[in-house]
Amino acid sequence: MPLFASPALHADLVRAYELQIAESLGTGNAPDIIVGLDARGFLFGPTLALRLGAGFVPVRKEGKLPGKVETVTYQKEYGKDSFSMQTDSIQPGQRVLVVDDLIATGGSAAAAGTLVRRCGGDLLGYIFIIELTSLRGRDRLDAPVYTLLESQES
Repeated sequence: MPLFASPALHADLVRAYELQIAESLGTGNAPDIIVGLDARGFLFGPTLALRLGAGFVPVRKEGKLPGKVETVTYQKEYGKDSFSMQTDSIQPGQRVLVVDDLIATGGSAAAAGTLVRRCGGDLLGYIFIIELTSLRGRDRLDAPVYTLLESQES
């Protein structure tokens, strides 16, 4: 969280995301939508979306969004939780990239991917600042996973 107290570090993080996306997805395959996960994906997701010329869609904990929503329950390290997305936030065929700060077990990201597909989105992949590789979260995901950093420690 101290990263956001420094405008220079915040800008560097967003730029690192931009570069990773350009390298991973190539030209002509930029996302139409950035989906940010509750809660830290909300901190840099909108800025990243603006820089990429994409829309931003939040995935929230159940009961937090107005209107018609899709909801999915997922397993966490210490129990179950649910994520929701407004059903009209992604149009069929839009290219979507899911963004968050950390991938551990992959449960929350997998739930977001399910929501993207239920809403008709074309899931391009998932991007994270850091991956805790020892927890093998990427194994639960059904689209490419991109990370800026890796750690063996959980």
